[in-house]
Amino acid sequence: VKVKIPFGNKYLDAIFSVPEKKPIYGVILTHGAGGDMNFPHLVSLAAYLASHGVLCLRFTCKGLNVAYRTKAFKAVVEYLKLSDDYKLSGVFLAGRSMGSRAAASVIRQLSQGDDDEGFIQGLVCLSYPLHRPKLQSKLRDEDLLLIRCPVLFVSGSADEMCEKQLLESVVSKMKVPKKIHWIDKANHGMTVKGRTANDVMEEINTHVFSWLRENVQLQHK
Repeated sequence: VKVKIPFGNKYLDAIFSVPEKKPIYGVILTHGAGGDMNFPHLVSLAAYLASHGVLCLRFTCKGLNVAYRTKAFKAVVEYLKLSDDYKLSGVFLAGRSMGSRAAASVIRQLSQGDDDEGFIQGLVCLSYPLHRPKLQSKLRDEDLLLIRCPVLFVSGSADEMCEKQLLESVVSKMKVPKKIHWIDKANHGMTVKGRTANDVMEEINTHVFSWLRENVQLQHK
């Protein structure tokens, strides 16, 4: 279902992937610095989640400024929270690369206010860009360390923007339930020599869904 979400004086393009049964939980998903919501990994994950009973709302926000992307993400969270079509008990925020930075930033900002009690259930970071390539001295970890909900990282063990030991070290300092799933030998774009893109996506999708299920104990009624 295509929708236009009001954002300032313009609109964000978004698509709902809707499960057959009435969903209790949803995931809001956005893309990295390049591309849009039709990035294959996002399309694949949205379809997988919807087929397993989780509503997925993915949106496009062009713009390479994290603060701008964060504002857009917030507008989408508000939109879903106030939606009459889908009354959800809670949502998970998810993003790929720069989109996961924006998602982390939204969660940190909302957790500092009190208006959000319990609606946001957790954060999913796909290929979190912890640092620029070859610039490991400057980490983008400030939001991660202040988050107060469960977090799942799905990263490639050969990601040039997220060195394995550095992410493990940051995650060890986080005070919330957290988990890293390493995609063996994958780079930042989740490409693995000798594996098909679909094979890698399936690994990502099943891990994301099983983590979501653990965190909400989704009742399959």
